[in-house]
Amino acid sequence: MTDPCAPDTETPTPSEVVAALTPAQRVRRVLRLTEQAHRIVTDAWEIHGQDRNLVATCVLFSGGNDSTVLTHMMRRRADYAVHCNTTIGIEATRQFVRDTCAAWDLPLIEKFPPKTYRELVIEHGFPGPGHHWKMFQRIKERQMAYVRNELIRKRGTDRVLYIAGRRRSESARRVSVPLHEVPRAHALSSTIFASPLAMWTKLDMNTYRQMHGDVPVNEVSELLHMSGECLCGAFAKDNELEEIRLWFPEVAAEIDALQAEVKAAGIQEPFCRWGHRQGRPSKKTGALCTSCEFTEGNLRPELA
Repeated sequence: MTDPCAPDTETPTPSEVVAALTPAQRVRRVLRLTEQAHRIVTDAWEIHGQDRNLVATCVLFSGGNDSTVLTHMMRRRADYAVHCNTTIGIEATRQFVRDTCAAWDLPLIEKFPPKTYRELVIEHGFPGPGHHWKMFQRIKERQMAYVRNELIRKRGTDRVLYIAGRRRSESARRVSVPLHEVPRAHALSSTIFASPLAMWTKLDMNTYRQMHGDVPVNEVSELLHMSGECLCGAFAKDNELEEIRLWFPEVAAEIDALQAEVKAAGIQEPFCRWGHRQGRPSKKTGALCTSCEFTEGNLRPELA
């Protein structure tokens, strides 16, 4: 028999708590969360900026649903939107980012990696969960460093503030996302990161969209349930390539051709295959990879 006086060990998740609210309560919650989001960005600078010089505030805009809400929320206080063109993504998402920034009169900085994804995989093979962090560094982190280098004049005193769309409730790797931080990575020195959506759930994001009728929707996100701006394949799910082929056959054909090139370059199994899912995932997480996740379904059986 269950002890009625025993403490409740099944604490509801934030998503479950929000799901139990009435529509009116959800609206009030999102209003408070929006105020908190702006306060987090302000605190990020006041706490970490100290006597430094803020040269630019940049919102990181991948084109996914979360980053679109974030960019809508921060569009009037950001100097730029930054989009990292990974060279292995769906062009429709890149165009969505360009069109949205133009509609909001928000200057866009679109950056490319020093080595394309094609060059990287022909040299090293396709990444699995174990190489996701390295791929992030090469096709995303370095681009943010290039943006910073273009914006600052004095490395010792100038700072760039990046606003990212990471949420704690979206995956196990995000539960400890700080509200704001100064990255330890040397490549991102002279930068400050703020995560104003850290406390938001998916239902909060949907409620924000309902409250604001001018938040556009990226068709790619609607069809694939991800932004499609990075298809590196490190955490590809079962049949992900075939799902891409269904909606964006030209992108799947590009990946098919790349697999043939990688195999011809002498890369052995399984690394000559996109989305092979081999290798233990690192617990490291990047500032932009908000939808990347490793699960038992993403690993070969002996590593799950």
